[in-house]
This record gives sequence, C-alpha cells and structure tokens, in this order.
Amino acid sequence: MVCPFINAQTYSEKTAWQQTLQDARDESVYFYAWGGDPQVNRYLQWIAKRVDNKYGINLEHVKLAQTSDAVSRVLAEMSAGNISAGQVDLLWINGLNFATMATNNLLEANWVGNLPNFFLTNPDQNPAMTMDFGMPTNGMEAPWGRAALTFYYNNASISTPPTTLQQLLTWSKLNPGRFTYAKPPDFLGLSFLKYALIILNQQQDAGVYEQLYAAPTPQSERQLLSSLWAFLDQLHPQLWRQGRYFVSDGTSIRRLVGDSELDLGFTFSASDIPGAVDRFDLPLSIRSYAMKDGSLSNVHFVTIPVNAKHKAGAKVVANFLMSIEAQAKKQQPSNWGDRTVVDLSLLAPDKQLLFSSPKQHPSALPESDTSPSLSEPHPQWSAVISKEWEKRYGAKQ
Repeated sequence: MVCPFINAQTYSEKTAWQQTLQDARDESVYFYAWGGDPQVNRYLQWIAKRVDNKYGINLEHVKLAQTSDAVSRVLAEMSAGNISAGQVDLLWINGLNFATMATNNLLEANWVGNLPNFFLTNPDQNPAMTMDFGMPTNGMEAPWGRAALTFYYNNASISTPPTTLQQLLTWSKLNPGRFTYAKPPDFLGLSFLKYALIILNQQQDAGVYEQLYAAPTPQSERQLLSSLWAFLDQLHPQLWRQGRYFVSDGTSIRRLVGDSELDLGFTFSASDIPGAVDRFDLPLSIRSYAMKDGSLSNVHFVTIPVNAKHKAGAKVVANFLMSIEAQAKKQQPSNWGDRTVVDLSLLAPDKQLLFSSPKQHPSALPESDTSPSLSEPHPQWSAVISKEWEKRYGAKQ
C-alpha cells in the first residue's frame, strides 16, 4: 500500500521545483568563482551553454582572485541595506569563507534539500556532503566536488617515495633540500600543516583529538600544536634552502620540481599534475600518489547569498552542477579531473561507466591508489596555525 502523505509530499515538491524552473527562465545568474585555472574556466563555459540550452538561463562567470573578495562584497551590500538585489547570485566556497558567511547570516538557508539532484550525493550515507570543515552546512551549500592532498615525485630521481609523515621526515634527512612546502596562510601550505597536525595527534586521547574539529581554545592549542612545532623543528633544516625561505604557493613548488630543484611536491588538485606534464611544466617521469597514513580531504560547495537577486536561477544552476551529466564531464581529466560528489553506487552500470576514464595518464593518481580520508579541522584552526607559524618561523626568513 502506498502512503498518500508521501505521494502528496512528492507532488508538492515537484510542483515547487517546476515553479523554480519557470521563475529561473531568462534570468542572468552571476556565478562568482575562482578564475585562476584555465581548465575550470573552460568547464564553466560548457556549464553556461548547457544551462542556457536546457533552462534559458544566462550564466556569467565572475572570475575571482580570492573568494574572500566576494564575501566582502556581500557583507558590504548587506551593511548598506541591500537585502534583495545583491550582485553575487552563486558562489564557489568552502571552509573559512563559509564559516564567516554563515556566522554573519549572509547565506540563504535550507534550500539545498529541495534540489532534485541532491539525493545523488546520498547525504544520509555520506556525511561529508553536509559538513564543511567540521561545520554543518544546514542546507546552505550544495556539494560540487571533492579534493584531497596528493603527492607527486620524479621517479627518475626517487624509486620509492615516502608514504607516511614519518617516512617523509626520514626521507628529507636522507635527501636534504629536495622538499618544501608553501608558507602559510597559502591554502596549500596550510593543507600540509593540517595534514601533519592530524597525523601527529592521532594517538592522543579521543577527547583531545576531537578538539581539532571544534573552535580552538588556549587549552586545545597547547595540547595539539606542540607536536606540530616539534615535528617542524626537525623537518625545516632538511628542506629546500634549509627551511630559511619558503615559497608562496603550490605553483612555485611545481616550478621547482619542474626545474629539478625538488624531487617531491604536492597539490590539492590531483588533475593538475597530468595537465602540467602535458604542458611540459613537469617532466614525463612524474608520478602521483596518496599518502598511506591519510589524505586531507574536503568537499567544495556552491552557495547562494541571502541577498542574491536571482535565487531561482542560482538554484537551477546548482542543481545542474550536481547532475550526472555535469559531474561525469567534470571528473574526466581532460575537462577538469575534479572528483565527483555523486554516490556511484546509486547509479545503473551504464551511468557508472560515464565516470570512468578511457585511458589513465601515466602521471595521474592511480584509481587504485586510495588512502584514509582525513577530514578538515574546524576552520578557525587555519588562522591559529598561520599566526603561530609566523611567530616561530616567519622572522627567520
């Protein structure tokens, strides 16, 4: 027997979504997203064509150098009393920027659960789809993709790369000057430091370790950060330029590997590596891998500011971004290589095949190379790590 309440609820949801589609037609949606990657920009051009053809939406990619620029814009608009005609309709976001906007009530609430494609992420079985750096998204963010810290090395110089944090320290002592990381607050440099912080505290009592996923306090800082500084004190003398100078970003690390000044690097976008090899920015002998003791991982999202002018169109675009068509295209290395948020176990075999690569690039992270996923700490830890790192090591440069 079919429950009439469920039927009525489903009919109501379908009717509401049809109204959203109708309201979205002919809207211009301004999607504020980082514009620093040509592959991502080309993918968004394809998205714009598809939502125009399917829904009559004009999607404009507003390229950002820093996501915080859009956050500041929304905050300024709201402070000036602009509560319904904001310029930012859709925003690519996660982590500290999400925390800032959520805390200041700058985001549209409880809209994601109404998107028809949200079920494809299987959120009940995949809690990462509703958590952003340890904070519940509360229906304010739609998952878009997944990323994880990925290491790469020159196999012409290294036969067996280090596969744990402790092995990395040992390897660096045996190969001084052949590894480094970017200075915080660079995102990639912070990612390496957070990976180290998590690994170094895994043997702590559960009550102490779990403080990584809460806002830091003076007590938790003392309990958790001391092991990180002790590790870095050992590592830094073995780094490139003896740890007296740190590069500013991941692009600089990649350039040093390409120039054979470093043998080992890392990225938060695994698809960057085969692309760099194809552009001859990295040698053909580069190989990618995941650390066996864990990979810092996160989901990145799109969100709608509370004062967005074109909310219906933004919801339709966000829904299409989670579609099988858009997610499968995004995962292909030639398009972006960003890992899907779709739970493939929900799909029929023919749909699952859409997510398979016809031929894997020799420098790409092997599909069989998996490691435990390490969840991002609470976003406020990033600021604490950057501040304390600068006190200890910044003045020495």
